[in-house]
Amino acid sequence: MSEPEVIPFRERKLDWLFVGFFVLNISFITYIVDIEQLVIDDPENFEYPLWPPAAMVDLVHWWGRTFDPPLMAREAWWRATIWIDQLFFGPFYAFAIYAFVKGKNWIRMPSVIWASVMMTNVFIICFEEMVGGHATPEAPMVLFANAPWFLIPIVLIKRMWSAERPFTRS
Repeated sequence: MSEPEVIPFRERKLDWLFVGFFVLNISFITYIVDIEQLVIDDPENFEYPLWPPAAMVDLVHWWGRTFDPPLMAREAWWRATIWIDQLFFGPFYAFAIYAFVKGKNWIRMPSVIWASVMMTNVFIICFEEMVGGHATPEAPMVLFANAPWFLIPIVLIKRMWSAERPFTRS
């Protein structure tokens, strides 16, 4: 019996979306936007860190002041979601980029786990953004900006749940 054939990445168009999303997260969101919230305790009184770059710190603070009060409040539960991003999601993105491009089926269940945790985090964050103690004055913008982190995991779960070996042909 022959080994199942891996479907070439160029033929898996939906996987391009996932890889692009993972690249965006590992290169910008996780280790620039989110890490800023761990290295700067008080965004109103700080010195610029070595990382992320000052322009990125300023961008994060502009976003927080303009749209995202919980980002600026930095309560413990919020920082806990950032630590999940740093310790678990960042490494997942690196492995997932490799696995999706190369068609490695072992990423199936880690993808479902990532997507489930991501949707949970985003739901909790958006709930705070809408009705919490640091609710945003710009709800439509915040929901729009967070939507990919809720919707892409749903699509990914559907993709990974549909086949035991999502990257191969029988």
